[in-house]
Amino acid sequence: MDKTTMLARVPLFAHLDKRALAQLATMVDEVDVDAGTVLMTEGRSGHEFFVIVGGTVDVTRGGRQLRSLAAGDFLGEIALLDDGPRTATATATSPCHLLVLTHREFDTLIADHADVRAAVMQALAERVRGLDAAAT
Repeated sequence: MDKTTMLARVPLFAHLDKRALAQLATMVDEVDVDAGTVLMTEGRSGHEFFVIVGGTVDVTRGGRQLRSLAAGDFLGEIALLDDGPRTATATATSPCHLLVLTHREFDTLIADHADVRAAVMQALAERVRGLDAAAT
């Protein structure tokens, strides 16, 4: 399957027109990782945004599981939005097929597509609310 088709199947990008999807396809890299691969580590700097095309990823903070992610989900946006350290560790729990954007490409994506920016912010808000609920 080509990148444009994969991107069109990701809920975050499904609303983009063919031209925007083709542009985005030139920006993303495809990566396959094995189960057990750590995609990001809590406290370290972050430089990539990940979209899960296939497989599952567990997200933990302080050794405690926060959530499990699967095809269509994305991660890594927080460190790219505020240039801060990673807020959690993400580990592939199965073989994963990922689309990866670098920091610069992620910035271009959210600057050029207000609807993608809004979807990323919505997901970020939901994650913060989920953390608040878990803490009480």
